[in-house]
Amino acid sequence: MGKKKGLSFNRKRRVIQASAVHSAFVWVGECLLAFAIGCVLVYYFMTSLTCVGQAMEPTVSSGAQVLVNRFIYTLASPKAGDVVVFKPNGNSNTHYYMRRVIGTPGDTIQIVEGFVYVNGELFETGTGNEQMDFAGVAEEEIILEKDEYFVLGDNRSASEDSRNDDIGNVRRRDIYGMAWFVRYPWDNFGIIP
Repeated sequence: MGKKKGLSFNRKRRVIQASAVHSAFVWVGECLLAFAIGCVLVYYFMTSLTCVGQAMEPTVSSGAQVLVNRFIYTLASPKAGDVVVFKPNGNSNTHYYMRRVIGTPGDTIQIVEGFVYVNGELFETGTGNEQMDFAGVAEEEIILEKDEYFVLGDNRSASEDSRNDDIGNVRRRDIYGMAWFVRYPWDNFGIIP
């Protein structure tokens, strides 16, 4: 028997259905990809922590919600001026501390008459009060080992940091990431200087 000439609705129906199924698969694939990318971004770049204490005022106030970039230090080492998040001595039973890097591996640190000197030169961050009353262990010269960082809070008079025996120099492996953005409260909203 020969083929009938004319319109074939069955053929068009199959094309439309195949096209709809293909579109649905593409849409689901795009959603899964977007979700996976979002998870990676949140895990590495947007971990949120709360600042505890007044050590980083006026830059970051106590109770502020801060985004932490965990990925950056897999590509580069912390540098002077970075605000790092760490657990002192790797103590998993304490909260995360947020402090500014003053000295990096190989640097010589000393606090003289309330001011920080790195490799014999005055170190100024331009944030908060630079002078401090308490020199702690940095009253004598400290030479940082290859994986050590010297950190201070921006609020020098209310900060527990590398000057204190119980914190001391921060080891690279104890650094969780770099605090880079305050998302709350609104008066501090923005990139951390």
